Amino acid sequence: MNIQQKTVTGKALWVTEKSADLDNLKIDLIEPTRPQPGPGQVIVEIKAAGVNPSDVKASLGHMPHAVWPRVPGRDFAGVVVEGPAHLLGKEVWGGGGELGITQNGSHAKYMALPQAAVREKPATMSFEEAGSIGVPFITAFEGLREAGGVQPWDTVLVCGANGKVGQAAIQLATLTGATVYAAEYKPTTIQGHTNAPVELFDNSSEDVAAIVREKTGGRGADIIFNTVGSPYFEMANKALAKEGRQIFISTFDRAVDFDIFTFFRGRHKFIGIDTLALDSVYGAKIFDKLKPQFEAGKLKPFPINPKSVYGFEDAAKAYASVLRSTPDRVILKP
Repeated sequence: MNIQQKTVTGKALWVTEKSADLDNLKIDLIEPTRPQPGPGQVIVEIKAAGVNPSDVKASLGHMPHAVWPRVPGRDFAGVVVEGPAHLLGKEVWGGGGELGITQNGSHAKYMALPQAAVREKPATMSFEEAGSIGVPFITAFEGLREAGGVQPWDTVLVCGANGKVGQAAIQLATLTGATVYAAEYKPTTIQGHTNAPVELFDNSSEDVAAIVREKTGGRGADIIFNTVGSPYFEMANKALAKEGRQIFISTFDRAVDFDIFTFFRGRHKFIGIDTLALDSVYGAKIFDKLKPQFEAGKLKPFPINPKSVYGFEDAAKAYASVLRSTPDRVILKP
């Protein structure tokens, strides 16, 4: 692997141009001037920060609105070291769509943030666990909220269930008492915490839509959280109940065959979620909703594998592993 990365002691990752591919990630390690807080801002000393697919895709130039150069990173956990007296020393967590995309992000020793974007992390969580929550849980929460929320009498199907957003969606959906099914593209077992048993189907060899309809007495799924997009699109449409809602957060193919007749006769709804449009202040409001559930043990952070916790000097390796389908939540530590 030809990683173009400076091997110097540094305090922040720095991307100046798009990388050609995962084998040639251009991630510099620099020693920037410590940021100074502007009006209404705090400075957070980052202790741990998740690496998301969007962080990697932005470094590959797949985010047209991303600015260059910048410090990447959307999620964080750390300690407030500058700001109002009542916030100093607070252990905080968060995440936002602007971080690491249109302004300097969390893959640094220090980051400037609006005061309104920081919230105290649960005391029961390590920094690594808290830094892993951001994008996956914000995406899952916002998708289910936009779909009208999950009710105990709903049937939910999560496609791409073992991805991090899928795991978060399953936790949130099972928390409500809804009946939750899951689909993956190969034979496997369900990963991550669930608040109730979840049956997993193999979309490569099973007629998932037919199974879901059979299990629901012909009705289908009220909510389908499609975390992958086009590979599940046709199946998911067949599995939707009357007035069913399908949530999209990503896709492989932009163009898909679409049966308009079935769509309007089924009174279906398609919901698109782009968390890049949700800033860190919006993310903090979602964390206000999630925190009590984590503190009560009803929601659980992703397990942290020490082998998937990287220092900044191994940032390129950490980034590449995310798009190479590691099952672990990848964490960077300054």
